[in-house]
Amino acid sequence: MQQLAKLYPQHIEELQKRTRNALAREGIDGLVIHSGQAKRKFLDDMDYPYTVNPHFKAWVPVLDNPNCWLVVDGNTKPKLIFYRPKDFWHKVPPEPSDFWAEHFDIVLLAKPEQVEKHLPFDKARFAYIGEYIEVAKALGFDLVNPDRVMHYLHYHRAYKTDYELACLREANRIAVEGHKAAKAAFFAEKAEFDINQDYLSAVRLDMTEVPYGNIVALNQNAAILHNMEVETEKPDEYHSFLIDAGAHFHGYAADITRTYARQDNDFADMILAMDQVTLDLIDMLKPGVPYPNLHIEAHRRVAELLKLFGVVNLDADGIVEKGITRTFFPHGIGHHLGLQVHDVGGQFADDRGTPVPPPQEHPFLRTTREVEARQVFTVEPGLYFIDSLLADLKATEDSKYINWDKVDHFRPFGGIRIEDNIIVHKDKNENMTRDLDLN
Repeated sequence: MQQLAKLYPQHIEELQKRTRNALAREGIDGLVIHSGQAKRKFLDDMDYPYTVNPHFKAWVPVLDNPNCWLVVDGNTKPKLIFYRPKDFWHKVPPEPSDFWAEHFDIVLLAKPEQVEKHLPFDKARFAYIGEYIEVAKALGFDLVNPDRVMHYLHYHRAYKTDYELACLREANRIAVEGHKAAKAAFFAEKAEFDINQDYLSAVRLDMTEVPYGNIVALNQNAAILHNMEVETEKPDEYHSFLIDAGAHFHGYAADITRTYARQDNDFADMILAMDQVTLDLIDMLKPGVPYPNLHIEAHRRVAELLKLFGVVNLDADGIVEKGITRTFFPHGIGHHLGLQVHDVGGQFADDRGTPVPPPQEHPFLRTTREVEARQVFTVEPGLYFIDSLLADLKATEDSKYINWDKVDHFRPFGGIRIEDNIIVHKDKNENMTRDLDLN
């Protein structure tokens, strides 16, 4: 915590500067940032799991307390309206006293409906930032999530402060502990459900607290890109294991994927080859490189693997030219990482929100910006044997280039994805995941 306390003032200073610039774009005096509120389940007396507004947790690492508010203007000390009700049904959060609390004027709020007396009187000069439009309107805000403000903040969020980088490193450390536990559970031949439980136990988070639903997939389930419904029974045989799971620290996310083979075979060789592809693509991450270049190169490298392992009877250039790799690698190569797993601003050319859409033939690419220092990315190439996509390919003229016996050989393994989390510096890359000895 001492390191975070030392880094935090500069983080707040940077957020203040960004706020000043964003306000100048809109010609207003300040922002009122709502943490969010609980959502009641339909015909029930219980709430859905609460998720905090990322604009709120950018300022304060308060992740589990709805009905809080921030008033910021880029110059004066930010005001935190902290919800602290009288409640004997639920745990009441303590008054803020951590390293960050001294940087805010803190007002305690006992009842959500009493917040208006703590908000600016002239709301025409302030913008509401948050999800609850009806609440904003009821409080008298006319300006809600204005584009010029949001585009500016989202674009600049890609550049991480030292405090944010420290949080991201810690999130990776926590997640790596979970991945090591999950790997051990796989080789102990546990069911998907139990592997997931071992992961959650290792990271000390429950299913509602991890930054996204863990993807825990044995055998052919690894071909389901978002396999989040874990099976409770063990499979008859263990061929492969893919886990895509993260953790968070102070609201900053890790997003890591690994794939393992149960036996020493050609699928294990394919995993090793894909691991090298991931490392080679990471080496391409340099300031000035358009991020889509990694994606295009990933398709060329996947094509080489399809040729090397006898799946496609064409050279790599021919495989890419005919679009065959899109059957085996249907998602994007990665994305910005930070307050959100798929962090915002990845398809902006500038801080005015000028769009940079993904290539038409690669619509799922989430990041199209040029790589710059202090940005954080995931790099996650994949190679899968997905029944529905293979069926589509088989119905085309390109079916004649596919070694379908080899495809059937690999189907029981599902697929491969290897994903690391990378900080780009001016003169080097920092692989937060590998630095923690996760192979």
